[in-house]
Amino acid sequence: MSFSLKEPRLVGVPVGSPAYFQIQRDLIAERPLLKSCYDTWYRELISANQGRPFQPGETLELGSGGSLLRQVVPGLITSDVVEGLADRVVDGRELPFPDGSLQAIFMTHTMHHIPDVKRFFAEADRALRPGGFVAMVEVAHTPFAKFFFTHFHPEPYDDRTVHWDFTQQDSMMDSNQALSWLVFVRDRRKYEAQFPKLRIERFGWLPWFTYLAAGGVTMRNIVPGPLVPPLRALEWLLTPLRPLFALHWLIILRKLP
Repeated sequence: MSFSLKEPRLVGVPVGSPAYFQIQRDLIAERPLLKSCYDTWYRELISANQGRPFQPGETLELGSGGSLLRQVVPGLITSDVVEGLADRVVDGRELPFPDGSLQAIFMTHTMHHIPDVKRFFAEADRALRPGGFVAMVEVAHTPFAKFFFTHFHPEPYDDRTVHWDFTQQDSMMDSNQALSWLVFVRDRRKYEAQFPKLRIERFGWLPWFTYLAAGGVTMRNIVPGPLVPPLRALEWLLTPLRPLFALHWLIILRKLP
């Protein structure tokens, strides 16, 4: 008998289809460890608004896919590059919003799919009002993240390229999961010189052990229910190891006046 780590419900389902993302939403809701990770992600994302209320129609989520962010951001405009997945079809390289009209742009696992990220930054700078922000969860650049996403994830992880852009034919699979590190860490001076009004305000490591144990949104959950509370406690104890093992990090960019 063979055993695959892939989540059985995703087998044979076209990647990026409405059915694919619905299954992922179900996985988040059904797996307590995974949901706790996403709850943390969403809490950190909305913390960028510094306790102020969100105004309906002024907050955008790019690459919504299987996201549940709308549950915690009232009036959120969800979007994706594929029809039938969200409120609107939006390409991050050409935001269909007037200058200074957006309060926030949220992205979860989205930036590394944008083939010309400079155009996105230019558009975000234009569409955000002063004080607005881009808040994203992205693939981190730790020794373990590099190993994991290189060997156990189908999307490319190229931290050696000198370029930020890449050729894209498949919006789901053609990407570079090392992109946030390339832009905001390795080439930070270049980024700051080109986009001085989108200030890098915050980096933060996010939970990794519970995400991995829960199988994320593509793999099997191997955690029995009774182990959920002790594993949450273990995640907290492992916090000092996040610079070595974190799979994701939070990045917040603030639009300056």
